[in-house]
Amino acid sequence: MPLPSFLDALPALDLPFPDDVVTTNVVRSETALVVFFRFHQDVELPPHSHKGQWGSVLEGSVTLTMNGETRTYGPGESYDIPSGMEHAVKVTAGTVAVDMFEEPDRYPLRG
Repeated sequence: MPLPSFLDALPALDLPFPDDVVTTNVVRSETALVVFFRFHQDVELPPHSHKGQWGSVLEGSVTLTMNGETRTYGPGESYDIPSGMEHAVKVTAGTVAVDMFEEPDRYPLRG
C-alpha cells in the first residue's frame, strides 16, 4: 500500500539507519509522535524499552518479541507495546507501518 505523496512533505527522523534501509515521515504533537515507516531492507532491533508504542502494519510484516513470546503482525494488524515493556523487533524489507509513540521526543527530527 503506497502512502499518499503529501506525506513526503512531512519531516523525517534522524535515525541511525541510512535512507536506503528505512525512510520516515512524522507528525509530532506535545504529547505524541506519529511515524510513517517505509523499510527498504530487513531491520532487526535488539531488546530495548521506552514509553508506550502502538503500531499498525500496512504492508509487509513486523515481528515482536515481548515477555518471551514472539508474534508476527501482517497487513491490517496492530500491536501495543506497554510503557517500559522490553521488546525486540524484526521488520522485513518492503514493510510499511505507522507507529505512535507516547514520547513526542522519542527520536529527533532530521535537520
